[in-house]
Amino acid sequence: MTVTADMVKRLREQTGAGMMDCKKALSESNGDFDKAVEVLRKKGLAAAEKKAGRKASEGLISSYIHMDKIGVLIEVNCETDFVARTDDFRQFVKDVAMHIAAANPRYLSREKIPQDVIEREKGIYREQTKDRPEHVVEKIVEGKLEKFYSENCLLDQIFVKDPEQKKKIKDIVTEMVSKVGENIVIRRFTRYQLGEETED
Repeated sequence: MTVTADMVKRLREQTGAGMMDCKKALSESNGDFDKAVEVLRKKGLAAAEKKAGRKASEGLISSYIHMDKIGVLIEVNCETDFVARTDDFRQFVKDVAMHIAAANPRYLSREKIPQDVIEREKGIYREQTKDRPEHVVEKIVEGKLEKFYSENCLLDQIFVKDPEQKKKIKDIVTEMVSKVGENIVIRRFTRYQLGEETED
């Protein structure tokens, strides 16, 4: 299968990977576009995992206001001021802030959920399925907990701007890491909604 310049261009546009990487991925997958995307994602993931341990103390704090009714303040870190100033990085931060405004996550990640909240959720799910066999109950509780994570944790949510509704926020972070070649960490965020109840 001959890899054409058009195929490479299309793959680059979709994945943001380098030209040579796209060419190699298409060769490896015999011109199968979907397989080539998979090859690039696996390589990107491996590269991202290597970078994940590196210190990220630069970055930026950004805000997003939606129709004067919802406001988001977010801090996203990277390794260098050079990357923090790029249009790609700024756009990425803005996209994540916009996602937070739309999807209203309660937590950054599943690791940030207080244990008592998880136990309370498990208790509710067990109560809902108490008439079923124990091994079935545990599977259902697990499934419902995964759903809870995907609805309430930013990194587990499906990115609102993904046209196919498949990529999670953690996937777009990984893609960004591959693209800029630095570790990227969504550090914290706050979302305000006009007229919402506050705890104080």
